Amino acid sequence: MENPSRLYYSISEVCKLTDIKPHVLRYWETEFKALRPQKNSAGNRTYRVKDIKLIYLIKHLLYNECYTIKGAKQKLAEMKVKDSSQIDSPFNEIKANELLFELRKDLSELFELLS
Repeated sequence: MENPSRLYYSISEVCKLTDIKPHVLRYWETEFKALRPQKNSAGNRTYRVKDIKLIYLIKHLLYNECYTIKGAKQKLAEMKVKDSSQIDSPFNEIKANELLFELRKDLSELFELLS
């Protein structure tokens, strides 16, 4: 994350960080009980770092592991995601995998340029 010392992120910032559309995040909020961002006095969603980690985990389960919504709910229930410390390990693994994927892509592009 760009500035982990921040307490809250807007939905647009979270969408940019996670590459998830706002309507998808709002839908996930209706499906996943653990994902309940607070709202500020203006009624805007304010996401905390633990919410963002959970979003990355849900994204990984749905898009990479090909779980259904129901299956992802069950997996999260097994992991007992209510405490953010319990999702740190999968989150760190997901971020590392994404970083490696981006690095491979960049290296491939560089190799093609040099060829």
